[in-house]
Amino acid sequence: MSKSASIASALLCTLIWGTTFIAQDTGMEFIGPYVFNAVRFFVGFLALIPFYLIIEKKNTAAIISKNRSKFIYLAILIGIFLFLASALQQVALLYTDVANAAFFTIFYVPMVPIIVFFLFKKKIHWSVWPAVILCVIGGYFLTNFQNATVRLGDSLVLIGALFWSLHIIFVGIIVEKFNAPILIGLVQTLVVSICSLILALFYEEFILVNILNQKIQILYAGVLSGGIAFVLQIYAQKNIKPAPSAIIFSLEGVFATVAAWIILSQVLNLNNILGCCFILIGVLISQIIPEIKKT
Repeated sequence: MSKSASIASALLCTLIWGTTFIAQDTGMEFIGPYVFNAVRFFVGFLALIPFYLIIEKKNTAAIISKNRSKFIYLAILIGIFLFLASALQQVALLYTDVANAAFFTIFYVPMVPIIVFFLFKKKIHWSVWPAVILCVIGGYFLTNFQNATVRLGDSLVLIGALFWSLHIIFVGIIVEKFNAPILIGLVQTLVVSICSLILALFYEEFILVNILNQKIQILYAGVLSGGIAFVLQIYAQKNIKPAPSAIIFSLEGVFATVAAWIILSQVLNLNNILGCCFILIGVLISQIIPEIKKT
């Protein structure tokens, strides 16, 4: 896969993520966050099976045969990171609003290069740092957070941002070693579904009628976001390093705002437009400046 195809995958992934926030928020009208995630990611798992059988199954043995145990370890690990990130975000939506959740989630953008630089001792291109600052500023303006108050749920989202950043970093590690993005997606969605199911059995109730009442939100958040988008993320990170990937993924706030404008007829104010511009400039800086240096 070329870098341009990876960028296209990242943008499509981010578009899906950006339009899923509303489904996540409204999907808990009749069911709890753990039930929602358990069903959502199991639906994502089922949606990926045909793609795996058609595209990847015949090459799977050759891809993971050299180090099967490491593949299993890394695939389960990113599944656990994804479970913790999505669970914290989903629960947080019970205690805070979408604007706050979107703003604090974007903190995975600075967390990724900080973790990569200080813990993994890897070099970070200088353009990443100003791009990160622009993305965080953009997120601030985009969510109208300046008119909001900090709530208990915001701390959950912030902790979740740490696990989103670890997920992005370790996806970069596993896809560098094993070129099996759909299989990786299958494992991680199954892990998230099982972990969510365990918590749901302890703290919530499975009522089929209530689950069916949320079928539209579950199908959208499951098939598109939980399944396809996370595989697109893995494809994208095949040729894009974690820090620039995180910057591109911050566009989910832009896509969410534009989708609300088009679909829900929500008015875009000056702050929203400024936020979109800041994030777009940050993404362009992170992608263009390193390429200029190469030429």
